[in-house]
Amino acid sequence: QVQLVESGGGLVQPGGSLRLSCAGSGSANFFGVMAWYRQPPGKQRELVAAITSGGTTNYADAIEGRFTISMHNAKNTAYLEMNSLKPEDTAVYYCAGSRRRFTSARIHDRNYDYWGQGTQVTVSS
Repeated sequence: QVQLVESGGGLVQPGGSLRLSCAGSGSANFFGVMAWYRQPPGKQRELVAAITSGGTTNYADAIEGRFTISMHNAKNTAYLEMNSLKPEDTAVYYCAGSRRRFTSARIHDRNYDYWGQGTQVTVSS
């Protein structure tokens, strides 16, 4: 049984920063790709960023260089460093993991084998 557990969400003022973590547990011993998605209120889920075990990354255009994704392979953990947060970044943030190897981080969401329960990020003054 593999679980992905997100942490680090919360309430932050516009312009502030947060760091999200996603830890794989159970029988998780390798993730070829890990990603962060988000679902804003009343909207569909969208990709934020993805990273391969080799360090290749892919970011959504809306991130505009404000966020950084990283992965600690030995710990099966992914991170999302979010800076210059805006109210439109408010969403539930989900972690996803694929057990397969990909050379590109641009993979369809159907290729992710595991999803976390989500962590709320609210950007408001």
